[in-house]
Amino acid sequence: MIIEIENKSVHASDAGQGVDNSKDTIVFLHGSGLSHIVWSLTEQFFSSKNFNVLSIDLPGHGNSEGPCLDSIEKITDWLEKVFEKLNLKNLILVGHSQGCLEAIEYSFKYKNRLKKMVLISGSYRMPVNKDLIDLASNSDSDAVKLMMKWGYEGSKKFIGGNPIERIIQSPRDISEILAVDLIACNNYANGSKAAQSISCPIMLVFGELDKMVNLEAGKKFAKLVKNSTTHIIPGCGHMIMIEKAFEMREKILEFLKK
Repeated sequence: MIIEIENKSVHASDAGQGVDNSKDTIVFLHGSGLSHIVWSLTEQFFSSKNFNVLSIDLPGHGNSEGPCLDSIEKITDWLEKVFEKLNLKNLILVGHSQGCLEAIEYSFKYKNRLKKMVLISGSYRMPVNKDLIDLASNSDSDAVKLMMKWGYEGSKKFIGGNPIERIIQSPRDISEILAVDLIACNNYANGSKAAQSISCPIMLVFGELDKMVNLEAGKKFAKLVKNSTTHIIPGCGHMIMIEKAFEMREKILEFLKK
């Protein structure tokens, strides 16, 4: 699906089904430097369960026109323009990593559209290692290597290659997309207030072996969010929707059916 926001084209993968306004809509929000591709094992599954699905490429990412937006707050306001354009109600936001910050800020500003949220490998605050930011800002491919080292449990192999390497392919991708996202995450300061104001049902999903958002940070996040449901996936790192897609989506479906 291609729509136009502020004279720029926006791509959202919809599993080829379009949007039926009689159904709840699951919106998948990708993490730093990534795109809708990371949800490929998830969106078709939920489309077959009678949901609308939209895996959105943020500005400058994937197939959406740029430039990238440089703050979580700007991304949140942009998302509201997308949802308004599509006349979406009864939204279920599913965010991964940076997408979790966007989801909680969205709930803080625009909660009237929200029905439920699922936050994967995220927290209310996500400081980024300065060395990683410096490498990305300088278009250094070591930034991607560090993400892969920290992002996965062990040295997993992927059919067709590691998805991060397939998405972040050029020096421009590193400096003009990944670096902008990392700085936006690092600078986001409203997370604690936003998390404590969440009023819709919410599920938090963490990887047992996540090096980016460890379980201690995850449990601290869960304490801030009223009446949250927490699920920890054993033997899994940060990239849950790739490492443990089948378990993740079944647990999310259980939560959405409640």
